[in-house]
Amino acid sequence: MFRSRFAPSPTGYLHLGHAYSALTAFETARSQGGEFILRLEDIDHTRCRPPYEAAIYDDLAWLGLDWPRPVLRQSAHLADYAAALDTLKHLGVLYADTRTRKGEAEAALSAPQGEAMVDDGPATPAWKLSLEAARRHLGGRYDDLSFTEHGEDRRADPSVNGDVVLGRKDIGVAYHLAVVIDDARQGISRVIRGHDLYDATHTQVLIQALLGLPTPHYAHHALLLDDQGRRLAKRKGSKALRDYRQDGLTPDDIRALIAATPKAL
Repeated sequence: MFRSRFAPSPTGYLHLGHAYSALTAFETARSQGGEFILRLEDIDHTRCRPPYEAAIYDDLAWLGLDWPRPVLRQSAHLADYAAALDTLKHLGVLYADTRTRKGEAEAALSAPQGEAMVDDGPATPAWKLSLEAARRHLGGRYDDLSFTEHGEDRRADPSVNGDVVLGRKDIGVAYHLAVVIDDARQGISRVIRGHDLYDATHTQVLIQALLGLPTPHYAHHALLLDDQGRRLAKRKGSKALRDYRQDGLTPDDIRALIAATPKAL
């Protein structure tokens, strides 16, 4: 069955870029007679807030989207991520690393709908994926890793990201591992997300191979830009959907605005 998803982090209010991604996933699923899934990537308990979560439901419903209930929340599945980490440790493809929170955040890709917090806080032990060990474990399969992007076969090259963080003591699990587990758990057949996460696919395909999980097809769309040519982002104060609503715009106005907004990969 065709199944797509939108997986925001409740760390701020949704903006036009989120609406673009959610609408693309929803409308693609509908055109394929499939199912659209909403998932909350709320493992970062230091930044996620209930009002942001409530606003996600409200904004998406206002846009005309619907999804199965209950919604999967990553915070309810920390034991599953811990089990996956244990499996990878048993395979011998993880190693312990200690760095400042700033260094850790810069080493790990942030979730699609929220940027990693970067500061010079205390050192945080982390578990990192060893590409060298993963290559030894998979043997010839390592060089054959691939994925489908917009219907075209692509070779996966995990070296573009290097040894990424998969386990963090402060929030338990990092984005790369959690998203792989969740996509498999929910039977996601097409991952539709922004092009800023294209490189993440290389690492995630490797994790899928190590854990024996299926690799969905991928489609990374262009990113919406503001009037200064920067991609829309929460941390840059991009205008929230709720503010457009307060200005009197309708869901059709939002779709028209998205279509007229400059985009780039």
